[in-house]
Amino acid sequence: MSNWTDLKEIPQIDSIKASNGYSVIFKHSTRCSVSAMAKRSFERDWNVIPSEVKFYFLDLISHRDVSAYIAEVFKVHHESPQLLLVKDGECLLDASHGDISADEVAEVMGA
Repeated sequence: MSNWTDLKEIPQIDSIKASNGYSVIFKHSTRCSVSAMAKRSFERDWNVIPSEVKFYFLDLISHRDVSAYIAEVFKVHHESPQLLLVKDGECLLDASHGDISADEVAEVMGA
C-alpha cells in the first residue's frame, strides 16, 4: 500500500483540490490517543482501498493553518482525528473519531 505524503503547506491543498481522481486526507493530532488509535486502525485495513488513491497526512498541531484551510476549501467542520475522501476536488466523505474506516472509504469509492 501507499505511504502517507505529509501536508505542510497550503499550496498542497490547492493541488489536491485541482487534481483528478481520489485522495484521502487524514488530519491527526499528535497529542491525542484517540487520533493515534484511529490512524492505526485505518492503516491496518487500508489495503481494501485501490492502490491509485493518494494518501495525505496532516499533523494539525504543527500545521493549524493548513488544517483551517482544509475546512474552508472542502466546506467541512474541523475535527480531530478526521478523514476526508476527495474526488476531483469534491469532498465525498468526512469522517471523524470512531467513524474513520478504510472499509467505508472503499465502499464510497465503489471498490
